[in-house]
Amino acid sequence: MSPDALVEDITRLLEVWVAGWAGCRGYQTTVEGRFPAALRADTTGEWEYFAHDPSADEFAALAAKTAEAPPRVLTILTNDVARFTALAQKHGLNVTSASQAMMIVDMATQDTEDPWLSDDDLNLVASELDGVHHAVVRSGDTVAASGRVFVVGETAVFDKIVVQPEFQRRGLGSFIMKALAAQAIGPDVENGLLLASIDGQKLYSHLGWSTVCRVLLLSTSDEGADLSVG
Repeated sequence: MSPDALVEDITRLLEVWVAGWAGCRGYQTTVEGRFPAALRADTTGEWEYFAHDPSADEFAALAAKTAEAPPRVLTILTNDVARFTALAQKHGLNVTSASQAMMIVDMATQDTEDPWLSDDDLNLVASELDGVHHAVVRSGDTVAASGRVFVVGETAVFDKIVVQPEFQRRGLGSFIMKALAAQAIGPDVENGLLLASIDGQKLYSHLGWSTVCRVLLLSTSDEGADLSVG
């Protein structure tokens, strides 16, 4: 299915992203009502709930589940930020992040050839374990950049694309994306999907990705955190 067709059904797109994100991280998943949830066993040890433009009643039910334990998070995909910010306040939740976006790309437009590093001080280590493809760029014993990808049907879900501050502005973000695509993208993979921070959005836009919608993270905490990416 093409990216344009997928964007017409963001709820389905969200289900694919959660499956891929959870696959990258080894998370257990379930459903809450008609929406997906994942148990963040390696960080908070609690559930994160996800929904695209839920109704007022659906939001109220998800907010109640989120409020049962402080580490829980409710992640809303929407292009109506004001509505869900107001609903969050009504139900005692705080907006801990409003800077992320879901992005998508047609993988036919991406370079899936094995990339090469022009800097002799850097080397790429690529690996695969339990369906998760990893790419790590090292400078000696130091990790300069890393990322991973998990394929769900026709969609490759990219996760934790990180370039360490001292290695930024050297093209390593683009390199990691190409290295992951070279590993994981076969003839059946049509789309790429990810959640991006503000800085990430600039990189991915440059690589041809387009924004699907905004992402709001809500919790009872008043501390900001990009939990769905970090």
